[in-house]
Amino acid sequence: MQESIQPKFHITTATCACGNTFEAGSVKENLRVEICSNCHPFYTGKQKFLDAGGRVDKFKKKYGI
Repeated sequence: MQESIQPKFHITTATCACGNTFEAGSVKENLRVEICSNCHPFYTGKQKFLDAGGRVDKFKKKYGI
């Protein structure tokens, strides 16, 4: 591997839009991200679950199944 063409690898500080900061490895020195594990609905437990049961019943009723 030619080391002269490889980018420099940095331990960088990533800043989220919510204000959370954390360290990550990257070729860029500073990162700004829109969403992180601190504010993402999946990780915070505030995820909305869609009720698909009503849609299935509506489909069955529409097509007489």
